Amino acid sequence: MKVTAEQIYSALKDEFKLVGADGFIKFNLRDFDIVVEQNNVVGNILEEWLAKWMDNKGFDNIHNPGQSSPDFWLDLDNRNEGWLEVKSFTGSPNFDIGAFRGYINEVIENPWKLHAKYLLIKYRMEDGGLVVIEDCWLKNVWEISCSSSVWPIKVQYRNKVINNIRPATWYSGNTDYPTFESLEDFLAALEQTIYVYHDTRSTIAEEWGKNLCANYKKYYGRDLLLPRWMDVKSKYPKKLTKAELKALVKAKK
Repeated sequence: MKVTAEQIYSALKDEFKLVGADGFIKFNLRDFDIVVEQNNVVGNILEEWLAKWMDNKGFDNIHNPGQSSPDFWLDLDNRNEGWLEVKSFTGSPNFDIGAFRGYINEVIENPWKLHAKYLLIKYRMEDGGLVVIEDCWLKNVWEISCSSSVWPIKVQYRNKVINNIRPATWYSGNTDYPTFESLEDFLAALEQTIYVYHDTRSTIAEEWGKNLCANYKKYYGRDLLLPRWMDVKSKYPKKLTKAELKALVKAKK
């Protein structure tokens, strides 16, 4: 049965009642069983569970067990459509949206990646290895991305190298920066980061936006209009702390 990411999400959340579900991860070797209590395997297990669950429901899908995108193809007739990425986390979002260099190159070669859906699963592991699903969401990439104090888009930056694009805490009102409102604003922040970052400024920055828009139009038959980051930056200000708000109110008196 051909299904969309939205239909899968609805079946998981409304029919299966994923939020609040719990279970154990067990391992058996000969006649000795254990319950796994390390949460670093939970994400892979949840993805494997999802693949088997979709098969059991009769939902069309191809599970990609490798490291490349996507985690699932939902459209068996067109591998460029119906991309589903699955990200699981405990506590705050600590996953990578993608490797920075890989992502900025891939969206030019495969512009449909920009419309991949992200199934996001928040869980906690209790004493004894009980895994409890706390919440789940289905989002677009711009809805889980934000700006930062240093870079136009939030990234992992270590030893003068941008490694990964990092997520916002999209479900919390207590965050420094809001998520992006549109694909175009997300790409404007990404393009500006490419201009600012020393490793891409002189190599791909000048042509990146042009190449992206050209390939996007070639595939979708419609224009992708990228604003300049300076024109949309004001929509994504850093939220003031309580102390800053107090000082601002005091200054206005």
